[in-house]
Amino acid sequence: MTGNPSDAPSPPPTGAGNGPAVSRREFDALFAAVRTWGHWTPADRGAWNRVTPDHVRRAAALVRDGTVIPLARPWDTAAGPDNSRPALHFMSDLGDVEAPEPTTHKDFLAVDYHGKAVSHLDALSHIAYRGQLYDGRPAGELVDSQGARFGSVAALGPLVARGVLLDLPTVVGNAWLEPARAVHAEDVAAAERALGVTIGDGDAVLLRTGSMRRRRERGAWNPDAASAGFHVDALPLLASRGIALLGGDGDSDVRPSPVEGVHSPVHALAITAMGVPLLDNLDLEALSTACAEAGRHDFLLLVAPLNVPGGTGSPVTPVAVL
Repeated sequence: MTGNPSDAPSPPPTGAGNGPAVSRREFDALFAAVRTWGHWTPADRGAWNRVTPDHVRRAAALVRDGTVIPLARPWDTAAGPDNSRPALHFMSDLGDVEAPEPTTHKDFLAVDYHGKAVSHLDALSHIAYRGQLYDGRPAGELVDSQGARFGSVAALGPLVARGVLLDLPTVVGNAWLEPARAVHAEDVAAAERALGVTIGDGDAVLLRTGSMRRRRERGAWNPDAASAGFHVDALPLLASRGIALLGGDGDSDVRPSPVEGVHSPVHALAITAMGVPLLDNLDLEALSTACAEAGRHDFLLLVAPLNVPGGTGSPVTPVAVL
């Protein structure tokens, strides 16, 4: 496969392959059921407030052999079906200007990182539903051309927590989940049993669908048209466990969306209702191998976003330590 757009799988209609379509009314009821507005101080750190020094100490105790695994995809400067806005990288100093020793070499980086190609963190200002950010804050008043005055990535800071890998392809015995495959609540519970891990309070949950392996073996496709990810019915289970962070090798949402009129319902539920930031577009293949070899699927996870006042998120290289 060459990564041609024509190689992309034909997406099923909304709801097909994901279970019955979810109505907007049903979705709004689900939104209300998992909502944690008014629960946290400071509110714009959302569920990251769950993670206390005790959580960090317990997470650090998971380091046993010291294996360090970066989880970010390479900086992607090539346009393709999953990268409509390539990142920029060019040299700004080649050391060829006469100057005192030592000479220097410098480069310039720029990126429109929200999308399908860059590993990044979504802050709480990234998603509004029905005009409201997390905690019921009015998006139109708090996010403008100068940035976000509530829920910015700068308010989050770094996260050190217990990470849990839900390695669904390993559980079902396939190399990857096919695009448009929905991960339901029962799949999450089955993965916990099969992998011998239980999601708990303050955890960072990472979903591996195998999309990076599929991309390497089959070529790129348009993940906006079809991608494996969580169905909305998995969110009440994750909410009940008190998670602090959700992410994966996609953008957490199954696509096509199973919800009528809502293109990214998991984003709305996690970020806007639950106050749970999202990690998108990770490469979890090396972590999958390391977890299988170690015989466990929990680890220390470190996430350090850029300190961008007013930013709606940040490119990031999360690190797992086993």
